[in-house]
Amino acid sequence: MRAPPRFSSNPPELTAAQQALIKHARHHAPRCDHWSLRLVHETTEHLEARQNVIAAPSRAVDAGLMVAVTIGKAQAYAASPDTSAAGLDAAFERARSLAVSLQDHFAHHPIATPVSNMTGSYQSPCEQPIPQNLADRIETVRAAGAALHIDDRIVDWQASLSLTQADHMFVTGDSGPMVQHFDFVVPNLRAVARVGEITQTRTMAGQYNGYCRQGGWEVLAQCRFGERGPEISADAITLAEAPNCPSSTTDVLLMPDQMMLQIHESIGHPLELDRILGDERNFAGTSFVTPDMFGSYRYGSDLLNVSYAPDVSGQYASFAFDDEGLPAERALLIERGILRRPLGGSASAARAQGFAEAVQPVATTRASSWNRAPIDRMSNLNIEPGDSSVASMIAATEHGVMMQTNASWSIDDARNKFQFGCEYGRMIRDGELAEVVRNPNYRGISASFWRNLKMVGDTASFEVMGTPFCGKGEPMQVIRVGHAAPACLFSGIDVFGGGA
Repeated sequence: MRAPPRFSSNPPELTAAQQALIKHARHHAPRCDHWSLRLVHETTEHLEARQNVIAAPSRAVDAGLMVAVTIGKAQAYAASPDTSAAGLDAAFERARSLAVSLQDHFAHHPIATPVSNMTGSYQSPCEQPIPQNLADRIETVRAAGAALHIDDRIVDWQASLSLTQADHMFVTGDSGPMVQHFDFVVPNLRAVARVGEITQTRTMAGQYNGYCRQGGWEVLAQCRFGERGPEISADAITLAEAPNCPSSTTDVLLMPDQMMLQIHESIGHPLELDRILGDERNFAGTSFVTPDMFGSYRYGSDLLNVSYAPDVSGQYASFAFDDEGLPAERALLIERGILRRPLGGSASAARAQGFAEAVQPVATTRASSWNRAPIDRMSNLNIEPGDSSVASMIAATEHGVMMQTNASWSIDDARNKFQFGCEYGRMIRDGELAEVVRNPNYRGISASFWRNLKMVGDTASFEVMGTPFCGKGEPMQVIRVGHAAPACLFSGIDVFGGGA
């Protein structure tokens, strides 16, 4: 059994293959100002049972290497699935050739990273090992799925589980190696109820698998994977029998599994520095945030404290080093509502200095795999807990709606105007929870929505969530992101119901 945490600054243990590749790289690296080697090996197993029928288990292996070469102002990348010495040599030659040809196309000199002589290792916490027997893993998923079928009104039901083991290594000519081992666990449950002409879906963690963590088999106990089926299906039936959410301008109490998506879309993406500088405008859009806002712009109320938190044990995107080899360190991006820092890497930091000296990004440059170059990404982006209990927030609400679990989202290309729908709603009247409502939706503008934050939940309501499916970049990179938050109460929100 591995002990829970995680980071060691001691030289990591290396396999013979890793040692040989590092030795070869340091002897045969091309003539250049700086080089790095990133080695990735990931194995993912997916298990699923739908309507008590077990799907064929799938297993995928993704492995390869990426090199970066810096010559003068130019930095170039090359990747290969061939992790032999010959594959490394070929990648080095391609990267060096590209860097030479790009000399006249870089305006800023890249910052050589990581810090010289940096070394260390990271390992996901694991309290309970994954069962070695495939039949045991399948039975766990089958039983969780079967528990969903509590009634003939449940017309579709499904349980799924994805397990990933990933080994990443990063080394440069004068530092490293940095070795990180990750264990990712992504469970979900889904029930569809039909009552008359009304169909409603309820899940454990939303359509984006929001309950995802690093760890071992204990993650299933933490989310009550084997126990929550009847509860989820009962909710689906209740929703199918419930009235549509009424439209009004009112208070909204967002629970952590919806706060996750709210943070992601209206804080995370707007604060990516490359997007702020215009890199994403032809694909995923820009940002309403501009470089001159950092240090003075009021993003939210005084209650809003948003942290970049790569050090949370078990959160989905915790790590010790980003994919440029920079050490990951906790920092506040928004402090008491004031915008402080963006999410970015060394290249964006160098470019941003031409716009505003106050722009000091945190180290969170990441790649989705061995064949993608690192870009500015979210990792763990959290709202820090406040001091209000959920009960006190409900009691403070004369009229409002409590909403749980994202079901749909839409946001403009500047990550400003948004519209989100949730699976489950419940009216709040005169400080008490009232009837369940289906299809609760709300809309707002990022630049003002967070200023309406009037109460922030305490640690008792704080939940660690995330998503495996954050897309960005050309070519597309789909990456793992963590979000944690307490329940939060907002005032003056435009709420409306969905269709029948």
